[in-house]
Amino acid sequence: MTMTTTDDSLSPIAGSGTMRCLTKHHRGVGLAFSDDHAIPAVGPRDVRIRVKKVGICGTDRHIWEWDEWASGRIPVGVITGHEFVGHIESVGSAVTKYSVGQRVSAEGHMSAGVDYNSRTGNAHIASDTTIFGIDRDGCFADYIVVPEENVWPVHPDIDDKYAAILDPLGNAVHTVMAAGVSAKTVLISGVGIIGLMAVTVAKAAGAARIYCTDINPPRLELAKKLGATEAFDARDDSWVEQVRRETHEGVDVLLEMSGAPAAMDQGFRALRNGGTAALLGLPAKTVHFDFNAHIIFKGCTVLGINGRKMWDTWYQMEQLLLSGKLELDEIITHEFPIEEFETAFATMISGDGIKVLMNVS
Repeated sequence: MTMTTTDDSLSPIAGSGTMRCLTKHHRGVGLAFSDDHAIPAVGPRDVRIRVKKVGICGTDRHIWEWDEWASGRIPVGVITGHEFVGHIESVGSAVTKYSVGQRVSAEGHMSAGVDYNSRTGNAHIASDTTIFGIDRDGCFADYIVVPEENVWPVHPDIDDKYAAILDPLGNAVHTVMAAGVSAKTVLISGVGIIGLMAVTVAKAAGAARIYCTDINPPRLELAKKLGATEAFDARDDSWVEQVRRETHEGVDVLLEMSGAPAAMDQGFRALRNGGTAALLGLPAKTVHFDFNAHIIFKGCTVLGINGRKMWDTWYQMEQLLLSGKLELDEIITHEFPIEEFETAFATMISGDGIKVLMNVS
């Protein structure tokens, strides 16, 4: 007969008191502000982080607008948000790597770490991935609880406003680095938040020439300011032949950040035979695509990009930020206190702001 005992040292540390947070309170547009949500408990291998600053991303917009994707994916009642920086407030009894007071961010994709991809260096595409702010409570709150394995200590020389957006910056860095842009001609289709980040990352990574497309003239102008050689309005596709002439046979690398079917078609037309396409943008629905002309007969390499590589991308981000070569200040356009979340979301959704942050504490 086997006897079992309970180790009290491994029991969760209950939260004491209440906190402010934003929740997806109903199946419809918007979020709700609460100031009496229970502070979350800390498991043995968890850390509880006092959130300081958060970023609003495209996923948060989908949740706010309650579109087809969000309505089929997001549980009502969840605390949203997944981009943040803060300080560790308490640690579980089995935590060994981190201590109270450390300034940290975190990788938002969580896995048990036992499936094939997790064990072969590709945990970012693990089959059992869950995401905070989507599958479990996120960071639009005074406190968030994160597994020890997901914590990222922030270098003291990296400002809070950059540390709060490591998640989306990581998407840009992963896309650029996976495609190998050094000394290459690069086309970035779509200069939204992550596309603009990709411009400054590609420049820092040594791209020879950077071309950009979008339908937003102010964003195209900003892309040029950040380092793009040329920026074209995607509504007139005459630019494709111009770029092919200037690059002799087409760009070496396509970074597709828009998810727009027309932009994808243009991008592959502008890509040279044998080039590399890294695709991050998410189409809203099934795309009609000339597979034969754009991939088979072109002989190109196509990379599907999802999230950030754990932890290669995080080390790359840290070094790029410390190098001083990334230009992010004009991408981060607004900051609001979390109590003004409705204004913050309106600023982001309207396009008046690019990257919008909220200050929590």
